[in-house]
Amino acid sequence: MAIIDPGSQPLYHGTKADLKPGDLIEPGYISNYAERKAAYVYLTATLDAATWGAELALGEGPGRIYIVEPTGPIEDDPNLTDKRFPGNPTKSYRTRDPLRVTGEVTDWMGHSPTELKAMKDHLERLKRLGVEAIED
Repeated sequence: MAIIDPGSQPLYHGTKADLKPGDLIEPGYISNYAERKAAYVYLTATLDAATWGAELALGEGPGRIYIVEPTGPIEDDPNLTDKRFPGNPTKSYRTRDPLRVTGEVTDWMGHSPTELKAMKDHLERLKRLGVEAIED
């Protein structure tokens, strides 16, 4: 489990869901990236990783980035850490407990169309290869 002092840095969740302060983001709903229920909720300490979440999330509507606080323990996200990349450069985490929305980042800038297309192409290649999110 990661030890994070929520007061030491903002934590973010990127999505297309329309939420307000006090709302909970919980596991068990359709994942941002696949048509299946997610066993975890994901969060990050970097605005860049949250931006990818907001831009790549499935669904209609604009991407949104929320400032969140965990309600329980969090751990490094194995999809972006030691099982796939060394360390945790994106400061990405996951939890089985809800995240509480405390605010929204409204002035974020998305990635360039070229970067976004490259990432979507990469994710499509992984999907064709049968590489899925680690949910164990």
